[in-house]
Amino acid sequence: MSFQTDLLNHIPIDPLTGAIAVPIYQTSTFVQEAPGVNKGYDYSRTNNPTREVLENLCAKLENGAGGFAFSSGMAAIDAVVKLLSSGDEIIAVADIYGGAYRLFEKVYSKFGIKTHYVDTSDLTQVEKAITSRTKLFWIETPTNPTLKITDLRALSQIAKEHNILLCVDNTFATPVSQRPLDLGADLVVHSVTKYLAGHSDVIAGLVVAKTEELAQEIRFYQNACGAVLGPFDSFLTVRGIETLQYRYQAHCDHAQKIAEFLEGHELVRRVYYPGLPSHPGYGLAGQQQKYAGAIISFDLHEDRSENALAIIRHLKQFKLAESLGGIKSLVSLPCEMSHKTLPECQRQQSGISDSLIRLSVGLEDVQDLIRDLEQALEYGQSVAPDREQPLEQAPDAATAPFPNAPVQLRESCC
Repeated sequence: MSFQTDLLNHIPIDPLTGAIAVPIYQTSTFVQEAPGVNKGYDYSRTNNPTREVLENLCAKLENGAGGFAFSSGMAAIDAVVKLLSSGDEIIAVADIYGGAYRLFEKVYSKFGIKTHYVDTSDLTQVEKAITSRTKLFWIETPTNPTLKITDLRALSQIAKEHNILLCVDNTFATPVSQRPLDLGADLVVHSVTKYLAGHSDVIAGLVVAKTEELAQEIRFYQNACGAVLGPFDSFLTVRGIETLQYRYQAHCDHAQKIAEFLEGHELVRRVYYPGLPSHPGYGLAGQQQKYAGAIISFDLHEDRSENALAIIRHLKQFKLAESLGGIKSLVSLPCEMSHKTLPECQRQQSGISDSLIRLSVGLEDVQDLIRDLEQALEYGQSVAPDREQPLEQAPDAATAPFPNAPVQLRESCC
């Protein structure tokens, strides 16, 4: 059975009314027949019928024992870290998502949980970093934003040899392309905000556990800490997942064409995209992913944020915004946005230069997107960097929607 048919078959018809769409059970509590006797629901923080459909669906998509929906991707990450104890250590990807870095370094380090950051595409570095206290591998593959690829099968063997949990952030690949639990991972995390929901109208997170034992632990922390996803956002996410296969495939088809265009442009020094033979992880990505993905990053020959800003400001179809994975194309400057939290030395070591631009390729006509990039790159070549406006100013006060509102890029989230 195909992925799409299997997916739709696991979205149940409402047994009470026969509704073909998942009903929104917008209720905080449920009437009980007697104390402790109910129809499987007593309080919506603990369980809710709409959220339950989403959680069961996502567990099925990732081939896990249990799925758990949270109020944000960060809340999902937080639930996984709660599996650890004071004195435990984490080995994480070096070019880690800035929000995860902030959580590890600004929150959990205070409770005695230490994190080591290594290039996990090089398993030798991983093995050298392991200590007797290492309890969790935190992996993004592809990574954000340099799209490095980690060998999940090989890393899962290392994890098992040392009794270490392997958690994979599968946001970029989605279960359409990659199923980490099938490759040996213990836990999968998603920022549902991105491709799963897919329309830039939901903030949500997800954890899927491979075993029932891990599922019970995550379920406990979800209920005890309470950062659950509400019924309406659960409904929107289920509706988004119904078209995930077709959306994601189109995203990736567009991204492949755009990556090939960028690689041939004279202003571009390097393109980071696993679908290009020039990418170091090209072969491995082809083994463990069905699609190369829809995120592209690229560097300019002049490693200066001013040059990148000239290009970003002149894009019309790609909108400057946080996040990714929606149907509309977005652009960001990681050094000033998603990865500003990381120390500059770590950013540089991870390949996140001041001129690195990240694209989230949407579902506009791909030729229109290529033409947009072409005219912006041409503009970037013609503008002297020192004549560009500073980052805090609006690109054009006369034409900006809110002329008096400055454009401010700050430590952020996605």
